[in-house]
Amino acid sequence: MTQIQKAGLTRRTLLRTSAMAAVGTLAAPSILRAQSSEIVIGCAGSHTAWMDEIVAPHMKETIGADILFEGTKSSVNLEKMASNKDAPYLSVVQMDDPVMIQAVEADLLTPITADAVPNMTDLRADAVHMDGMWCNYVQPWAGVAYNTDFAEGVPSWEALWAPENAGQVIIPSLQNTEGMWTMFVAAMLGSGKPFSEAQYEVDAAFAKLEELKPNLLSVYTTMSQAFNLLEQGEISMLAGNFSSYTLPRKAEGVPVDLAAPKEGIFAMPSGICLVKGGPNPELAQAYVNEMLGETMQAAIADFASSVPANTTVTAGAVIPEGVEIYSPDWAFVAENRRAWIERFDKLMAL
Repeated sequence: MTQIQKAGLTRRTLLRTSAMAAVGTLAAPSILRAQSSEIVIGCAGSHTAWMDEIVAPHMKETIGADILFEGTKSSVNLEKMASNKDAPYLSVVQMDDPVMIQAVEADLLTPITADAVPNMTDLRADAVHMDGMWCNYVQPWAGVAYNTDFAEGVPSWEALWAPENAGQVIIPSLQNTEGMWTMFVAAMLGSGKPFSEAQYEVDAAFAKLEELKPNLLSVYTTMSQAFNLLEQGEISMLAGNFSSYTLPRKAEGVPVDLAAPKEGIFAMPSGICLVKGGPNPELAQAYVNEMLGETMQAAIADFASSVPANTTVTAGAVIPEGVEIYSPDWAFVAENRRAWIERFDKLMAL
């Protein structure tokens, strides 16, 4: 494992921070005069713990914003934006990359620009998408979560299919983005091809998934409920789980851990975007700027055991060594996901 340490204060950081503070001092009164201080943020349900504990107090102190979080699946956030397109109530949404593509296609987003959000200039090049339609602010990795009272590890994804694990496995629905990981693994195992090719072998994936049914206790759409069963020892493995969920629970003394099987793990970029026509646009831009800045990037990465997107930050993420880290063709996923969900739901009905 590679432990990344937090960066120190540099002259460049100090200069930029001082400049931003001066701008903020001048700009904040006009924001408060012109707008309410309350903004609604759509985010993943599994993120609400650190959003409440870390993000909300920081935003109140730095930009004077009262943050209301609506935690749910990315697909639900997309539905909210689409159904309220003419009168948006969300100002910012944090959701997965494949759903971001759909939001762009539906003309639901307004671009993030460096003029309004200067911290985006410090992001990795691969963290800014479609000319700023959204940015990645953090990147958990995904593997197989397991109960340490029943197993010492999960060396291979094949363990999900092992006969001795009958009734001991839960996987995500394809309605959840993390459900794609089990599908892609099934494609690799079923086709025998490397990930770069196997991710397009959809029939092989579904054939392999059908073989998994005897080992499944259930398929989840609400991850917290499935994770509770893992913690309680009702199951031994939970496929496709995130470092941002499993590792903080491990640190709290819960008997769980996250395996990086030999076939590889998955990068799970979390995106942030501005809702087109959303209320309090200046405050929304200030929120995004803070989320992409050094303080929030380090705090979130440490709390959620994730990799920061800001290149000036090296925070406390733990990254597995010696395994491939895969990122799929998200455009291919977005194009086919609805059909895959229908096929999956019919196949995996338990």
